Parts: sequence; structure tokens; C-alpha cells
Amino acid sequence: MLRILVINCGSSSIKYELFEMPSQRSLVKGSIEHIGESGARIKNHYTGLKMILTKIDKVDAVGHRLVHGGERFKEPALIDRNVIAKISACCRLAPLHNPANLEGIIAIRRLLGDKIPQVAVFDTAFYTSLPSFAYIYGLPYELYKQLGIRR
Repeated sequence: MLRILVINCGSSSIKYELFEMPSQRSLVKGSIEHIGESGARIKNHYTGLKMILTKIDKVDAVGHRLVHGGERFKEPALIDRNVIAKISACCRLAPLHNPANLEGIIAIRRLLGDKIPQVAVFDTAFYTSLPSFAYIYGLPYELYKQLGIRR
């Protein structure tokens, strides 16, 4: 049986669920809110994830929900240093979300080491197969060309 931890690190929250595979049985789930806010008990995503991992006895892999993968990520990606650098480059496209998503990835790497595989799944991957008339916003086309702003 594999245990897959699924994480969604938001700007001030972490939502998580641990699944036993292949049965897809949920073993534990929860959330931490108000991370880093004034007076909050949890100051950052690292501390929050460390606390979550005390409730879990075994993790075989980690899946991360990421908001924006730009045009670089059209499908889930096995996380390595190269993928981390590409995710970092996409932070400008989702400045409230991608930095927190990245914090979660780096925190898990620090807490569980490089031997536990991590996979990034991007919300924007859904839109990568749309025709250009559907994924280009009603903005000057130069913004798309220069900054990659699209659905």
C-alpha cells in the first residue's frame, strides 16, 4: 500500500489529505488557516507542514496543487531542481498563490528529504489545449507575448 499526501498550500493556509493507494481510502485530512497572519500560532508553511507530518506515520509520495504553470507545464511534473526553478519563474503570474505553493514544495523537501517523490499538478494545465481565441484574455496581445498572460 502506498500513502500519498496531497497538499494545497495557499497564501495563508494549508489543506491536506493522506490517501492509501490503490484503494484511494482517505486516512487523514485537515487544514491550517491564518498562517503568517498577525497573532497566528503558525508563522510559516514549513512550521505548518512539520505539524501536519506529526499526525502521519508514513508518506511514500507527495502531490502538490499549484495554481499557475504558465505555458511551461501542460501536465503533472515530477519535482526536481529544474521544475522548482520553472515554478519560481511562474510566480509573477500568480503572486498570491505560487510563492506559497513553492514554499510547500521546499518545506516538504526539507522535512522528508529528496527520496520522497513530489509531483506538481497545475490548475492551468486544463487550459493548455484550448485554441488561442479561447485562452487569450481581452488584453493587448503584446501582454500575452511579453508576459505569457493567458488562461
